[in-house]
Amino acid sequence: MNFDLQDLSGTFSTFDIVVSLALSFVLSAIIGYVYRLTHKNVSYSQSYVQTLVMVGMVITLIMLVVGSNIARAFALVGALSVVRFRNAIKETRDVGFIFLVMAIGMTTGTRFYVLAVAATVAICLVLVLMSRFNMFKLDVQRQVVKVQVPPESGYTALVEDVLIDYTKEFELVSTESVRSGALTELYYTAQLKPGRKPAELISALSGVNTGQRVTVLTGYDQTDI
Repeated sequence: MNFDLQDLSGTFSTFDIVVSLALSFVLSAIIGYVYRLTHKNVSYSQSYVQTLVMVGMVITLIMLVVGSNIARAFALVGALSVVRFRNAIKETRDVGFIFLVMAIGMTTGTRFYVLAVAATVAICLVLVLMSRFNMFKLDVQRQVVKVQVPPESGYTALVEDVLIDYTKEFELVSTESVRSGALTELYYTAQLKPGRKPAELISALSGVNTGQRVTVLTGYDQTDI
């Protein structure tokens, strides 16, 4: 039996491999540092940032393998289509960073080095500026109000009278029976009037719901009684 082993590494030089992977690492690491710099929530993950760098280099390797060969491209698409990711993305901006490192990996893997550097600098600068100047922020803070009341319909009207007094607007989201029907839990979204505090709203609601539980959530903060 005759085996014909063919090494296709000659389609790109050692210099191409070293430069592409090294540049991909540097640019992906820069993107990772920009992600860390502009991250504002509590869901920061070191593992995610390290994955960004790894994805950038892996995409570079894939593009080196594919080159201009259409058959290889379709073969890789078929192979990668079986991969399933079950980890939920915590923030929409995280998806953007994944696409960014993938794009940088593609450009370095296809040896568009100047484009890769220019794109990384330009996009990272935009990200830093948007974070620095807090661009596109909407200064509307809404609260989630949960009130437990006796099941009689009159208590709902009393709760909404308080919300009219303390909020600019509110909306009933859901009504749920709790404690085997002994209580009704009302869920509202609301926007407090200027100068009104969540603690004041809780105190007012506690005066009309026979001392049952009241909870006001604002962003990541929760106040209840």
